[in-house]
Amino acid sequence: MNATSTGALLLCRADPETVRPLAHLLREQMLLARAGEEWSVLVPEGKPWNGGAEQDPEPVDRILGGWATALAVGSTWPVLALWWDADRAGFTLAAGFRRPVGYIWLTDGTPVGEDEALRTFAVRLGLDPVLDVQALEELTRPDPDADADARLRGLLAVLTRTGLTLPTGLSPGESADRLRSVAAVQREVDRVEWAGWRDAVRVELDAVESSRIGPWVRGPRARAVAAAQLAAGLPLLLWGARRRSGGWAAAGAVLLAQGVLGLVYERARAGADAS
Repeated sequence: MNATSTGALLLCRADPETVRPLAHLLREQMLLARAGEEWSVLVPEGKPWNGGAEQDPEPVDRILGGWATALAVGSTWPVLALWWDADRAGFTLAAGFRRPVGYIWLTDGTPVGEDEALRTFAVRLGLDPVLDVQALEELTRPDPDADADARLRGLLAVLTRTGLTLPTGLSPGESADRLRSVAAVQREVDRVEWAGWRDAVRVELDAVESSRIGPWVRGPRARAVAAAQLAAGLPLLLWGARRRSGGWAAAGAVLLAQGVLGLVYERARAGADAS
């Protein structure tokens, strides 16, 4: 790896139609493609980890962790962030409001994470507690022939048993530019772009109406969930903004949006039922 090979992928255990509304709320330009029967992949079009004119660079793992958390807290499906840079590679798995788990390897493949993280990873994704866990444990043992890229490919190989099939070319170790160009030519790829809160709200509500699924339910539980999202979202948004962490600010923004949308949806449906 070198400094230009920094890259990242977001793997969502849901179809693209389900992922698209929440992906809009990240307020980032991304390419969305199918990655198997039960999975979708989001490929960032930009490189926020390089920083901008008015902000310092932010580690790619921190940005991806924030994005994964933002998507997971607003959904009923887990999100796996894969990332790599010149020094390390690793993953972050986010699922609902539970604490994310992750693992890191140095560029030469040296494991520096905790074995318990991979066992938790297996449980949250419903992997085989014997065969799959054994395969994951192999990734935590010294292997002079396996660098960080190979470790992540080994992780993906285990996930093929859950139906994950990444398009050819979307592979750990590739540069962000290469990942973007590969994703752009995939069949039925969708470009996710931020078009403002009004369109984001409309897209999200349309998705809920058409699917009848999502993080919201009707009645007291819906209101309680929405209130919890609002209570958690505001401090997280402020914390992310104060630290100039785009990923965690996005997580707070998504929580706030989900809380507001939950209350709006509940009130709108209640009004429709009354009439």
